[in-house]
Amino acid sequence: MYGSRGAAAVLGAALLIAGCSSSGNGGDEDGGRGAKITQQPRGTDPFWVNPDGNAARQVAGYEKDGKKDDAEQIRKIAEQPTGEWIGPENPEQEAQGFTEAAEKSDRTALLVLYNIPHRDCGQYSQGGAADGNAYRAWIDGVAKGIGDRSAMVVLEPDAILHLVNGCTPDEFHEERYDLLKGAIAKLKSLKNTKVYLDAGNTGWGHPDQIFQPLQWAGIDRADGFALNVSNFYSTQDSIAYGKRLSAKVGNKHFVIDTSRNGNGPYTGGNPDERWCNPPGRALGEAPTTRTADPLVDAYLWVKRPGESDGTCKGGPKAGQWWPAYALKLAKASR
Repeated sequence: MYGSRGAAAVLGAALLIAGCSSSGNGGDEDGGRGAKITQQPRGTDPFWVNPDGNAARQVAGYEKDGKKDDAEQIRKIAEQPTGEWIGPENPEQEAQGFTEAAEKSDRTALLVLYNIPHRDCGQYSQGGAADGNAYRAWIDGVAKGIGDRSAMVVLEPDAILHLVNGCTPDEFHEERYDLLKGAIAKLKSLKNTKVYLDAGNTGWGHPDQIFQPLQWAGIDRADGFALNVSNFYSTQDSIAYGKRLSAKVGNKHFVIDTSRNGNGPYTGGNPDERWCNPPGRALGEAPTTRTADPLVDAYLWVKRPGESDGTCKGGPKAGQWWPAYALKLAKASR
């Protein structure tokens, strides 16, 4: 549905050596290091900013080409912490690299795990682990890579929602609940890791439809749930939805993806693809733990602004950096 898994950064273990190098295009040959990306103040935003992500590379590229105004627009993205989506091949190395880099900056790494078998119901971000055992091994790798370092994990965007809306076939439901429950237990066995299980968004349905599936997936062991991942619903609406859902799952706290919700959801075009690279959107509230409600632990940029949702509306494949779209998001932000 979301088409949100960005191209993973180069092997995490190499991050510290390579200046936190990230995959992508549109930047200069030296990556984003020339862009002089800095961390946000820890008191309001304790999450790690990757100084060599796709947006940072784009800033460096624009500056090299003399496009100062465009560079400053993209800097709005480059200097905010965004989710690092762990790839399928080297979970331990990537998780280790990101958390080590974050620790070196006295920050918390924001990691997104998106590798559940039968992922995305055959849509733009289809794929995932080959089977349950492969997924368990992958989670073990992530956990080993994180170790005792500080991390916040958003677990499996869409995984619960696609069980509830019938997108994922019935024969996979029992295994998915077991995998999610096991992933939460494994990650929560770590010393400094918080886990938020994805719970969809305010536009898809009602909390009554999803609270039991969240319980079956082990929400009681998690720190809370995540809302609006890779979507565009307003922060105000997400808070209202989250509070209703929280009341049904033991008053769990939640986090909200505000990366692209500055102008709210898109209401034109095909209703089934309003989430996919919609025009006229804007960056939302900057990531912070200082939120408008005590139940909301953080506003996060889980989706990396400027990376495509999929091959719709002229976009590249899901997760690829799209400079033109990134520039529009930045220019439209307030």
